[in-house]
Amino acid sequence: MVKAGLIAGAGMFILVLLAAAVFSPLCALCVPLLAGIVAGYLTGRFEMPPDMKTVATRGAYAGAIAAGLGIIAQMIAMVINALVMQNPQFQVNQMLGLPPADPTTVWVGQFIAACCVGLLNVALTAGFGAAGGAIWFKTAGESQTPTPPPASV
Repeated sequence: MVKAGLIAGAGMFILVLLAAAVFSPLCALCVPLLAGIVAGYLTGRFEMPPDMKTVATRGAYAGAIAAGLGIIAQMIAMVINALVMQNPQFQVNQMLGLPPADPTTVWVGQFIAACCVGLLNVALTAGFGAAGGAIWFKTAGESQTPTPPPASV
């Protein structure tokens, strides 16, 4: 579970950092689908749990671990965006004919957006992690033969 979460989390870190820093913090909402399913599927592949409930639960935990790394990337992207938005010519307000935002408003807005998107990413990635575990169980997990416990003497 931890191994799968860290593998999916590394990919999520890079994708969230790129999506949120280069395009928009809202673009980071596209990443949980892929990262969650990968985390859940890898959990099933690495651990091979015997039933659907176990693999879905562990997949959700792996997705949450991956999303934790995604939150770190979201916060780094928030700092990058806030530093760029200090320049009034890059603010959306100018395009709409509104006065430029002061630096405090930029930092607070970026922080609130990063926290909201980050927490939503945790919920989505955990949910898709459970789905990824269920996908693994339906495609490969049901066909595995359970190993009997060792005989006690």
